[in-house]
Amino acid sequence: MKHISIIVSKGAILGNIEGPRQVFTEANQFLQSIGKQPLFDVHLVGLSDKSKLNEGLYTISTELMSSINKTDLVIIPAMYGDLQKAIEENKDFIPWIIRQYKTGAEVASLCLGAFLLASTGLLNGKRSATHWLAANAFRKMFPDVNLLEDKIITDENGIYSSGGAYSSLNLILYLVEKYAGRETAVFCSKAFQIDIQRDSQSPFTIFIGQKEHEDEPIKKAQEFIENNFQNKISVDQLATMFALSRRNLERRFKKATANTVIEYIQRVKIEAAKKNLESARKNINEIMYEVGYSDNKAFRTTFKKITGLSPIQYRNKYNRELAA
Repeated sequence: MKHISIIVSKGAILGNIEGPRQVFTEANQFLQSIGKQPLFDVHLVGLSDKSKLNEGLYTISTELMSSINKTDLVIIPAMYGDLQKAIEENKDFIPWIIRQYKTGAEVASLCLGAFLLASTGLLNGKRSATHWLAANAFRKMFPDVNLLEDKIITDENGIYSSGGAYSSLNLILYLVEKYAGRETAVFCSKAFQIDIQRDSQSPFTIFIGQKEHEDEPIKKAQEFIENNFQNKISVDQLATMFALSRRNLERRFKKATANTVIEYIQRVKIEAAKKNLESARKNINEIMYEVGYSDNKAFRTTFKKITGLSPIQYRNKYNRELAA
């Protein structure tokens, strides 16, 4: 059997503990129904024999971390609140996670659990996902990790991570399929009504810019873009405005925002288009012109690249009048 240790960290989100436990349990029941042996031996692991969540609203009985000498998979749930404080409160898990990985265990973080996983150093030089809302904070805290903001699942050298909120269950399905096979994963997908093929959180992402940096000229360039996105803006124009060479502007902009200048302009334009598509009755061409595009093909290509959906698909999905 696969010994699975779900960490019950301080400040953990209950859904990221109970959700995986339920899916693995359902997978076991399905395997038994088709004449096979159950595969997953699930344990809830804490720093004490009882763990309190949501400021004491829930109490979970847990096995002591120190009693688990060997496990096959460590699952790190999301934490809420001040993430720096949450990491500090859960630092005693870190040596244990590292030791388990070095002795053959795989490790999976769910949503904001990526912050605790990254604190182990095991993610340095590797790819990771997390909730899109925390992407800027994650990059700032862990610059040595290759954050893939749009991804729901990453898988590298026995280390897994997931996108935000309930998309974490997509990673659990991925692990069920890896360990127990496609048939079991498809059954669990249907039982829990999780879209097994979903691999991007881009349709849910709201672009809010990255201004948690100290480079004031770049902040001013960002603000100029956000206030003038309807107009044509060039890199040379911004460089002249802020008395920087083009090369220096591009280097500093990428360092501060994790986007090139052109990518930032595109994302601001597409975010404005998304808001229009969600609420306005205007046709797509009208919206395209309003956000500063004149080339229909370029607009649609860029929109799909950023959101994962075509403008029509996005409007049909999120427009409140169409959904009524």
